Amino acid sequence: MSSTSSENSSGCVVIMGVAGCGKSSLGLACAQALGLPLIEGDDFHTTSNRIKMQSGVPLTDEDRAVWLDMLAGQLFLHAKTGAVLTCSALRQRYRDRLREVIPDLRFVFLSLTPEQARVRVAARPAHLFPVSLVDSQFKALEDPSAEPGVLRLDATSPLDELTAAATRWLQGQARREEVRS
Repeated sequence: MSSTSSENSSGCVVIMGVAGCGKSSLGLACAQALGLPLIEGDDFHTTSNRIKMQSGVPLTDEDRAVWLDMLAGQLFLHAKTGAVLTCSALRQRYRDRLREVIPDLRFVFLSLTPEQARVRVAARPAHLFPVSLVDSQFKALEDPSAEPGVLRLDATSPLDELTAAATRWLQGQARREEVRS
């Protein structure tokens, strides 16, 4: 393991997936279980991004660039202590942007079908993301399952099971990194 990777083995993790997969719920549960701060990615969207989404207009890569830079900055601030970040991280280049700050950044990918996502998003009408944008998220999604440091979980599993699986995996990853250091 390189010294850069060892120095950055901080316990930072991204809970990722399309709208409605349960990022915020699992992120909060993992943050509490691991004793880490939660960084809610949606809180960092620009006003113009929020207006676009609320109007049913999908965000472009350019729209997401500033947002991803802000999230990367948050990860940098927590690089030594660790944090749980919720972020859709739909494309590999988005995940790679976050990995520029934490090279061994881990991702928990909450997977579900478009139909399941539409039902979940429809059930939360006060959220900034409308059901009409769910399909655009699946079009943008590049499955991260084959990338290193990614755990894929079924988003429809009970929250306590998801939390246990994610924290067990994260703690196991941390132990393996300590052994290699």
